[in-house]
Amino acid sequence: MTLTAPSKLTFQQKLENYAELAIKIGVGLKPGQRLLIGADVENAELVRLVAQKAYDAGARLVEAHWEDDFLTLARLKNAPEESLTEAVHVQTFALNDVAEHEDAVLWMRSTDPDLLKDIDPSRVNKAQTAMMKARAPYYGKVMVNALNWCIIAPPSKAWAQRIFPHLSPDEALEQMWDASFKIVRADVENPLEAWAQHNARLRKVREYLTQKQYSALEFKGGGTDLSVGLPEKHVWGGGSHHTTGNNAGLEFTANIPTEEVWTLPHRERVNGVARASKPLSYSGVLITDIEVHFEDGRIVSAKASKGQEVLEQMIATDEGSHRLGEVALVPHSSPISQSGLLFYNTLYDENAASHIAIGRAYRHNLEGGVEMPLEDFVTRGGNDSLVHVDWMIGSNEIDVTGVLPGGSREAVMVGGEWAFEV
Repeated sequence: MTLTAPSKLTFQQKLENYAELAIKIGVGLKPGQRLLIGADVENAELVRLVAQKAYDAGARLVEAHWEDDFLTLARLKNAPEESLTEAVHVQTFALNDVAEHEDAVLWMRSTDPDLLKDIDPSRVNKAQTAMMKARAPYYGKVMVNALNWCIIAPPSKAWAQRIFPHLSPDEALEQMWDASFKIVRADVENPLEAWAQHNARLRKVREYLTQKQYSALEFKGGGTDLSVGLPEKHVWGGGSHHTTGNNAGLEFTANIPTEEVWTLPHRERVNGVARASKPLSYSGVLITDIEVHFEDGRIVSAKASKGQEVLEQMIATDEGSHRLGEVALVPHSSPISQSGLLFYNTLYDENAASHIAIGRAYRHNLEGGVEMPLEDFVTRGGNDSLVHVDWMIGSNEIDVTGVLPGGSREAVMVGGEWAFEV
């Protein structure tokens, strides 16, 4: 059977597949765990399906915490300035409680990518910083894989209209669902097996790159000329991973979709210029034409044709947000890239192009990084920050060269495609 050939499934069958993928491939729910779902109110039908799939898989309790673009916009537009330093309490408490007990989390991100375009960027930054500080216990567990967690991004009307502005709202939503089902492999007869095969391919690539132990990656093309140093004993991630902590060994896939393999840069060995190949939607603000210059790992200048103030405030969050925490490789032939669509959403767009991330590094991308004290992790090249923001630099114009420890160079990607057999 050809697993990737689209079948004639109904919309409801594809939606059921999507919900099952979220629980079995994404979260990898363990019987007896609690599941916390953070979702937009528009996706109530999918939340209900996911809850049923979770209980079928043995969940002890499923809770949904609802988000609403209208309420987010109303707060940032009207709330007293001093109140923006307060984090939204109920969801923050729930996330930190789940982190403490190492239960499971599923995020459904469907926000309008341009939601906050008319809001003062300083207000957006205050609210975002307060949220990240308040949820530090949760993010701390995420960065060491102590939780089985997953992010998906089901369509919403406002978001679909942004992608398909020439269509009516209903037609745009239908088109976006069709594209999303295909990209997440929910439109095939056996999506679980399709994902098993996909994760196996990503595992093969990440193991190949980890074995290479390049001392640096060089990116050239599309306005980018960047050298990204890599620490000794770095580890590449990609596809599914396994939890640490009290529930060690649970297999989960943190992003659906995912097409990337990634590792951590050395926080002090990034030099050159990185130019974005796609816009970045950050906290409801669209940032376009990003160009950032690095010297000895630190950002020394940054500009954007739109959203520059938000970009600058994000970089200024703390010392770690002036440095990189991730470098990721994605072939131009990925299904998302080949769709020809710009999603204005990092979960989709980062899996259409190679990218870098400003801020915090994942501890498991360094051998022994989960167990070692934070100061040792930083000494060995890892980065720490409140933020972790991915933005895309890859395209079919990008060549990536690996620098081996002895100084010799070899092609890793040519024209945005793997230069080795996958």
